[in-house]
Amino acid sequence: MSRVRTRPTRDDTREKLFEAAARVFEEQGIGGASIEAIAAAAGFTRGAFYSNFKSKDELIIAMLEDHVEQSIGRIRDLLDKHRNLADFIDALKTMDRSQQDPLGRSPLLHMEMILFVARAEKRRPELAKRLRARKKLVTDIIETTARNSGRTTILDPGWAGALVLALEDGFRLHRLIDPETTPSGSF
Repeated sequence: MSRVRTRPTRDDTREKLFEAAARVFEEQGIGGASIEAIAAAAGFTRGAFYSNFKSKDELIIAMLEDHVEQSIGRIRDLLDKHRNLADFIDALKTMDRSQQDPLGRSPLLHMEMILFVARAEKRRPELAKRLRARKKLVTDIIETTARNSGRTTILDPGWAGALVLALEDGFRLHRLIDPETTPSGSF
């Protein structure tokens, strides 16, 4: 009986590289992490890494893009199901965090990725693009839940969205510093 060997798809390989990179970045920091360490942690060779990404920078940008797309998708799904603010917030609080991507699970990794991208001027436009997408999502949530509850917002929804995102990043940082007084679900 012959055994059929199946190769992982490109998406499977990328997902494994994302997960492995997240672990290696958390342990070693982005600057200290090598492509070889990431590939080995994923169970691949350097060649598999380079067949998916040209560089560590490209991997990081892809991870950020994937994180933002997944987050927006999950939250938009919740918003479609829970149109008023109280129901939406309750659903958001009970959302299965284990289904989130590595950046969503780890405050340290989240902050490290943001700082890595922000440190190089050439990378900032990529980070700004993701930030604008997140800000638009939060603004949409504010507008939709206000409209569905029959309220008019006091603050400009765009400004309120920026405030919420700043609070989210602040809670992530506080969670790193003092996890005992900053619950994991606070952001």
